[in-house]
Amino acid sequence: MPPTQDMRPLPDLGRLRLLVELDRLGTMAAVAESTGYGTSAVSKHLAVLETEVGTQLLRPVGRRVRLTPAGERLVEHAVGILAAVEEARAALSGEAEPSGRVRLASFFTAVEPVVLPMLARLRAAYPRIEVETYEHEPDTTIDLVRSGAIDLGVVYHYSLVPRTVPRELSARLFDVQPLYLAVPAHHPDAGRPVALSELREFAGAGWIANSRGTDDDELVQRVCAIAGFTPRIAHRMDSLHLVNSLVGAGLGVAVLAASGIERDRTDVAFRPLDPLAGTRHTSLLVRAGQWSWPPVAAISSLITENAPVTVLG
Repeated sequence: MPPTQDMRPLPDLGRLRLLVELDRLGTMAAVAESTGYGTSAVSKHLAVLETEVGTQLLRPVGRRVRLTPAGERLVEHAVGILAAVEEARAALSGEAEPSGRVRLASFFTAVEPVVLPMLARLRAAYPRIEVETYEHEPDTTIDLVRSGAIDLGVVYHYSLVPRTVPRELSARLFDVQPLYLAVPAHHPDAGRPVALSELREFAGAGWIANSRGTDDDELVQRVCAIAGFTPRIAHRMDSLHLVNSLVGAGLGVAVLAASGIERDRTDVAFRPLDPLAGTRHTSLLVRAGQWSWPPVAAISSLITENAPVTVLG
């Protein structure tokens, strides 16, 4: 005998993708522009999806729509479902040798120590993989990976300034670096670590932060807040070489991760910061389900297996 329970059809994967896009972009018009559908077609597909799952997924708010709690829950499941489908497709691709084009974005200071060595090894090991590289700050890279404009991102965050990764993305940590306070070499305590409470002696100094990303500025603000004062940001520079040079010239102090310090300088001292100041974390970032795509798997393996070894402390 046929089952008595309500046997609803499984949701269509394409409609699930539209729902995830609506959650990401916020409006039907933006989903239509992103996917190539008309706005009315997007609306109709989502109405059919509501019928398929048997519950209301959207509610009108003025001239726009928002996800209902059921819609939010379905998006969470949909991200996992779509990721699993992508993983399966990648696993079943059956290519003897990885090939294809990968668009990779990285922040500036990871390009030379991480991306360039990977490209050299990739050329020898996987000549059929083509990599296009771009330099972007982490927030921009996250948006580009999320939109599909970039396949693989190299991003960082500070443990004191955590960054939330959107649920449709997946991150893999591969490097953790300690933080240092860069001070002029003639400073009387230049040769020893600095406790956060001792940062008060630099309350009147000019502090140096990044001019593009907000994380470095926020890190300085939070570290100094723990020490009990508000820093004066005197300079904002993109180039870490210029940051080091400004400190060496006695024009300010800076908080730098290990990879940002120029150890051969004689005019700058790098004082290890109190562990309470946290660390900098560097991760690879892809859309969920993309780790098994052979070109991405090959590149991520080359990066994580050969990541710079950083000694904490």
